[in-house]
Amino acid sequence: MFSGSFLSLKVKTTPMIVKILTVFDKSATAFNKFSSVLDVFLRIAYHNSLIMCNFAAKRTSKMSVNQEMVKRYVRYLKLQRNMSGNTLDAYQRDLRKLLDYLEQEGKDPREVQLEDLEAFSAGLHDIGIHARSQCRILSGVRSFFRFLQLDGYRDDDPTELLESPQIGQHLPEVLTTAEVDRLEASIDLSKWEGHRNRAIIEVLFSCGLRVSELVNLKLSNLYLDEQFIRLFGKGSKERLVPISKRAIQELMFWFDDRQHMDIKPGEEDYVFLNRRGAHLTRVMILIMIKCQAEAAGIEKTISPHTLRHSFATALLEGGADLRVIQALLGHESIGTTEIYTHIDTSTLRREILEHHPRNMK
Repeated sequence: MFSGSFLSLKVKTTPMIVKILTVFDKSATAFNKFSSVLDVFLRIAYHNSLIMCNFAAKRTSKMSVNQEMVKRYVRYLKLQRNMSGNTLDAYQRDLRKLLDYLEQEGKDPREVQLEDLEAFSAGLHDIGIHARSQCRILSGVRSFFRFLQLDGYRDDDPTELLESPQIGQHLPEVLTTAEVDRLEASIDLSKWEGHRNRAIIEVLFSCGLRVSELVNLKLSNLYLDEQFIRLFGKGSKERLVPISKRAIQELMFWFDDRQHMDIKPGEEDYVFLNRRGAHLTRVMILIMIKCQAEAAGIEKTISPHTLRHSFATALLEGGADLRVIQALLGHESIGTTEIYTHIDTSTLRREILEHHPRNMK
């Protein structure tokens, strides 16, 4: 009885075992296939990861080389070219435009060709950058590649045949002496900054200072008894400039008010201060000049630099030698100063047209 039951159970369970074994066999086959696919996938992923790591390493290496080049270039501009902080900032901003473009194009500065730079120049035009600004940016680009050649990063200079856009002769706006007087007369002397603002305008017009030179003017650089001031211009180049009695008088009025101010530590030597006792910024001067021009009813578009132009033009019209004007303005090249000859010529032409009897009706 027992053996019969066992045989019966064995007969019943045999098909079940066969089914289970069949399932396991199919599962094993599927697992083997999955393992093969997984193995291929992992091999591909590993290979791709090696490629990406290699690409990232090359990119990081390229970036570090570019950063080192830029660092050495900035050091060269500062130490060899003796550029001021503001000029350095401008050069670096312009260079960043080039480097961003080259990075997008996958180009290395050491391998750039003229065609790449011409495409960069065309891109500046396409995004609406003014021709004069394009010239400035391309000037910085030329300086950068000359440095790369000088420092051994390149054997050639790809910018030798790079052309800049053509720009017309731009004659700066100038003020007459009468307009400067109107500008000063519009200042409200009852306000605490009244005498300061008059002194600023008079010093700019009488001495031809750059606005950066004005905001950094120190008491220790004033030699009022000798009627001279000492300036440190672009590249920290030192020059002595005469100061008029009118400008000295306006400074004295300002000094009377200045001595009652609470001046911040470290700011004591600056000539011109704001109400908080700190030295002025270029933007503050610009805003003040524009507000006073509006108050004086002067419709010309002027800035602090307009007074510098007016200083040079007044000297030339008074018969001063161009080389003297160059020295007073602190221009490195006489070519920069020669623009005032164009202003003077246009003034003479207007005077002839207005006052010569052959031109009068």
